[in-house]
Amino acid sequence: MNLFNIFRQKSKSYVSEDVGRFYDEHYEAFNKVYGEVIQAFRTNDLSKILDYQIAQIGIEPHHTILDAGCGVCGPARYFAKHTQANIHAVTISQVQYEVAKGKIETEGLADRLQVHRQDYHQLRKRFAKDFFDRIYFLESFGHSNDKERLLKECWKVLKPGGEIYIKDLFIRKVANAGTQAKIDREIVKINNAYHYDVADLNAFLDIVRNLGYVISFVKTIDISLEDFENLAISNEWQELTGIATIDNWTNYVFPIDFFEVKLYKPEYDTSKGVHRYFIQNLFQLKVNHVDENDLDA
Repeated sequence: MNLFNIFRQKSKSYVSEDVGRFYDEHYEAFNKVYGEVIQAFRTNDLSKILDYQIAQIGIEPHHTILDAGCGVCGPARYFAKHTQANIHAVTISQVQYEVAKGKIETEGLADRLQVHRQDYHQLRKRFAKDFFDRIYFLESFGHSNDKERLLKECWKVLKPGGEIYIKDLFIRKVANAGTQAKIDREIVKINNAYHYDVADLNAFLDIVRNLGYVISFVKTIDISLEDFENLAISNEWQELTGIATIDNWTNYVFPIDFFEVKLYKPEYDTSKGVHRYFIQNLFQLKVNHVDENDLDA
């Protein structure tokens, strides 16, 4: 095992409650720098990134949606106002929960947006099986240090035919070994400072496919670069808190890529012969003598 993997395992030793305490402690700093949309990769005009996310998530008025890691419900409130969908939002932070609940009530959104203080690794404790049409993570997926468990939990509460949208940080990969070593060291700093576990894209996709999800897309965020806010905004937060400050810009290597990922939970209904996965499911049922009820296991 190389040094990076040893450090990375160490950085994954936190639990969800640590994430909650981190956001409780630094609520004021996050609010001062990021406001109600705590995303590092976002547009100067926040409506542009939020409208884009509505389209990418695929939110429709009749949908029941889960915001997994909602912060103070900045995006969720925007989505509720602009789509009329029924949204449930979960945060592990007590402070964020209380702030979000107050804003939801003040803005008269309680009829279609509910916030819960909940560990998103334990969704079945609160939500029924096959409950959601869409689940989304907006730079919150990386706070999971057990992504396989999280995606299994999402599978349970996601309807067949439902989709998961993830926009997050992934470890940047380069050909030069020396540069990659610098990247790996920066990833360890991010993980330790922010109670994060920045995902390796290939390892993440292996988990996704092994669990039975269909990958609809993996792509960079398709908005004009001039619309995006300067990523140096994170420096303001670092200077304000003293967390993860960069002391030597000469040797610094930007360590992450931002990707958006859409996952699909296949719909195993053999009565729907026109379904795009029908042929392969039929093969599994008939040739391999698999019981239809076992396909969703």
